[in-house]
Amino acid sequence: MAKQRRRRRRGFAIGAAFLFIEAFGLRRKTGRMAGTVVVRCRAGHLFTTIWIPGASLKSVRLGWWRFQRCPVGRHWTLVTPVRESELGETERAAARQVHDARVP
Repeated sequence: MAKQRRRRRRGFAIGAAFLFIEAFGLRRKTGRMAGTVVVRCRAGHLFTTIWIPGASLKSVRLGWWRFQRCPVGRHWTLVTPVRESELGETERAAARQVHDARVP
């Protein structure tokens, strides 16, 4: 019984650590903890998506990247968050105009 509790606690601690690391990384990369963020796909397309650390309903989480559908190029690809302040005004406007599917 005690062994099982220790194992459960350790699993919870590891999960919480990964969640914290992802939230901290997102904050560092985009300036936000979660929510609607601008992402760039491998082909260079920019669009917005909902990014919640530790959760993904319409994508597959692969560490810092997510595998999901790009609504600009209409292809499946890896996406990564982008800091909006590093984008030009036209890139920001283009990214805000294109949203991925809101419902999984």
